[in-house]
Amino acid sequence: DLCLNVVDGLVVYEKVIEKRLRSELPFMATENIMMDAVKAGGDRQELHERIRELSMEAGKNVKVNGLDNNLLELIAKDDAFNLSLEDLQKTMDPAKYTGRAKEQVDAFLKNVVDPVLQANQDLIGMKAEINV
Repeated sequence: DLCLNVVDGLVVYEKVIEKRLRSELPFMATENIMMDAVKAGGDRQELHERIRELSMEAGKNVKVNGLDNNLLELIAKDDAFNLSLEDLQKTMDPAKYTGRAKEQVDAFLKNVVDPVLQANQDLIGMKAEINV
């Protein structure tokens, strides 16, 4: 009953999720950014260290100062990378970083969740009242 009560009316705020994803995506993309910069003639060792330093700076901006993630801007201003902000924006497609997640979720829903839902049709829509 408690579980039903807790999840009843559960709302997923997609815009909040999108905002959080956009905030973290530059950190997730650093490997791809570094590889693009190496292709543009950069030194991998130097770029690795610069990404580490710039990531720490951007992380501080977000966590300590409450500012937006400015990692892409910091990288674009750094001559070691030889990448424009436009180049960097091209790496910001979240779909590039999900791997097999979609297929795994689809398989989990089909093989685990759907059978449980089918077996418990009589419970779907049931309400629970909790008194504390």
